[in-house]
Amino acid sequence: MTKSGLDPKKFESVVDGKKTALYVLENSKGMEVCVCNYGGTIVSIMAPDKNGKFADVVLGYDSIEVLTHAPEPTFGTAIGRYGNRIADAKFLLGGKVYNVGMSQKPNSLHGGFKGFHFKVWDVLEVTKQSIRIGYLSVDGEEGFPGNLKCEITYTLTDDNAVRIDYSATTDKLTLCNLTNHSYFNLAGVQPTTPLVNDHLLTMNADRFIPINSVCIPVGARAEVEGTPFDFRTPHKIGERIDADDVQIKNGAGYDHCFCINQDSPDQLGIAGLKLAAIAEDPESGRVMTTYTTEPGVQLYTANWLTGFAGIGGCKFPARSGFCLEAQHHPDSPNQPSFEQATLAPGETYRQVTIYAFSTK
Repeated sequence: MTKSGLDPKKFESVVDGKKTALYVLENSKGMEVCVCNYGGTIVSIMAPDKNGKFADVVLGYDSIEVLTHAPEPTFGTAIGRYGNRIADAKFLLGGKVYNVGMSQKPNSLHGGFKGFHFKVWDVLEVTKQSIRIGYLSVDGEEGFPGNLKCEITYTLTDDNAVRIDYSATTDKLTLCNLTNHSYFNLAGVQPTTPLVNDHLLTMNADRFIPINSVCIPVGARAEVEGTPFDFRTPHKIGERIDADDVQIKNGAGYDHCFCINQDSPDQLGIAGLKLAAIAEDPESGRVMTTYTTEPGVQLYTANWLTGFAGIGGCKFPARSGFCLEAQHHPDSPNQPSFEQATLAPGETYRQVTIYAFSTK
């Protein structure tokens, strides 16, 4: 058994002709991260509180059977080819219109009907503190062009950070916008997991992307000042989550991309790595600091969870988790003013995102 109580044997299976397993990463501080190669999923993260007590700080499932038939299939998973939404499930690229899986009508969400979170990734290398996985998305999969060869490395560092390194190459002009979809709760997963409303959140973002009623960007970036989206100083997540605001209503809470301030200093000696967010659970003292090389981070406050059971029978009601999905801006191929998430032959897509845990 793992520190989280997960039984690795319950993740051993064969899905779509490929073997699945649970891989356990441990560092010198006693922190533990469990990863399943189905969906490239972070199944659990055991992190200490201010008193040294460990708890699982991500929502997850405790067997491959549940993981493959989950009511919410994105818990902790790798997302691709295109994280977030593409309007009307189509885009123009290289003079050609591509139609992709309309997985959330009328749009494409998270790569289509069977995005990367439904795939069994190949395990390429495993050490005590890291795992490198790969997936080849073939030309035409979900309607996307090109053979896209992807690799992701999850590393649990000795300073209690979960580092995710992404890379990808293609043989044809395509889109590539990868992310991780972990649902965090710094209070820890519990029989009835508490809401994250009292978590304090700070975002290094002066602007966010307004959306319409089907969560597609309406075009221009907007200033956060004077809105429920101003997290430049710490605010409780739940403080304005039900505000009488059209954007809050369109997202049923927070389901918006924040534009990370690119004029802020690089972090941790990594070129282009920016501070994105700081989340804190005041009661446990757990703090999670998010860094990324991506221009945006989608804040999603689990508005549509229904209270179903996950790991150890723990229940996950609406707003019992929050996601910080590092990515290019939503619907970028249909939004000329956004940074484009295109990848051409001879280029290499790279991204680094770090979730660093500490206590206060």
